[in-house]
Amino acid sequence: MIWATISTWRMSFDGLQKASDLLENRQSAASAVEKLINAVEDNPAYQSVGYGGLPNEDGIVQMDAGFMDGDSLAQGSVAAIENVKHAVSVARQLSQNKTSSFLVGAGATKYAQRNGFEFVNMLTPKAKEAWQSRKEEQIQQELKPYDGHDTVGAITLDQNGSFCAATSTSGLFMKKDGRIGDSPLSGSGFYADSQVGAATATGLGEDIMKGCLSYEIVRKMAEGKDPQTACDEALFSFVANLENRYGSAGAISLIALNKKGEWGVATNVQFAFCVVSEQEKPQVYLAQPKADKTTIFPFTQEWLDNYEREMNMTVD
Repeated sequence: MIWATISTWRMSFDGLQKASDLLENRQSAASAVEKLINAVEDNPAYQSVGYGGLPNEDGIVQMDAGFMDGDSLAQGSVAAIENVKHAVSVARQLSQNKTSSFLVGAGATKYAQRNGFEFVNMLTPKAKEAWQSRKEEQIQQELKPYDGHDTVGAITLDQNGSFCAATSTSGLFMKKDGRIGDSPLSGSGFYADSQVGAATATGLGEDIMKGCLSYEIVRKMAEGKDPQTACDEALFSFVANLENRYGSAGAISLIALNKKGEWGVATNVQFAFCVVSEQEKPQVYLAQPKADKTTIFPFTQEWLDNYEREMNMTVD
C-alpha cells in the first residue's frame, strides 16, 4: 500500500525520518505526523517551533498548533499556549472532543496541565538573549516581526489510505501578546480529507488566513487537479489578488499530498521542504517562484552547510 510524508523546512528532516519508519511499519498517519512534529518541537536549535522558540514582545513563548484527522475531519487546535513542550500533542488530543476542540491562552495551558502533558520553561538562554537584543532595538523604532515565520507543517498518508495534517509554531518573533496566525486555523494553516488529500501552509499568517489556502488546495485536488497544479493555482492567483486589493502579500509557502502519494509545493519565496514515500528516499528540496509557477530542485551540499551554520549562530 502507498504511504508518504511531506513537511516544511529543512528542520523537519529528522522528524520526517521518524515518521517514515512508523508508516513503513503500518503505523497510523496520526501517530506519524505527531512524532514528526514532536521531533522539531524538542530541538532548541529551531527558533520558530517548540522548545527554544522565539518569544513575544513580553519575552513569553506562546505556541500555536493544529491537528486534523482526514478520515473523520476531526480537528484540534491550541493557540497562545505556554510552557507546554509539545503543543501539537495537545492539539491531537483535543481533536477527539466533539466540542471545546480549540483552546487558547490560559484555557489551553490549564487543559494541558490537567491532562498530564510535559511542562518546561520554553524560553532558552539563546532565545532570551535574542529577545533582549531586539527589545533594545525596538525602543527607538517601530516594532517589526522577525523575518522567518517558519511553521513546521506536515502531512502523512498511511497504508490504510488515511491522511493527517498538523502544524506547530511559536509564531512571529516579538509578536503582540496573544497574537495568533494561520497555523492553528483549519482551512488556512492545514486541512486534510482522506478522500482527497491534504495541505499545510507556512509564512505570514495574517496574509495566509485571508485566502484559506490549505482548504483551497484540497478543493482543487478534489476537482481532479494534481497537487502541484493545485498549489500553484491556489497561491499565485491569491497573491496577485492580494497585491491588487490589499497592496502587498507576505511570504507564503504551501505543501500538498494526494491519495496517490503525489506531492506539490508552491511558494513566493525561497523555501525548503522534505519528502519521503514508499518509492522515494528521504529528500530535502528547494523551491522558488518563477512567474506563476514554482521551480523545485534537490538541495545542494553548499546550501545545507550554510543552513547548518546559520542554525548554530545566535540570532541578532
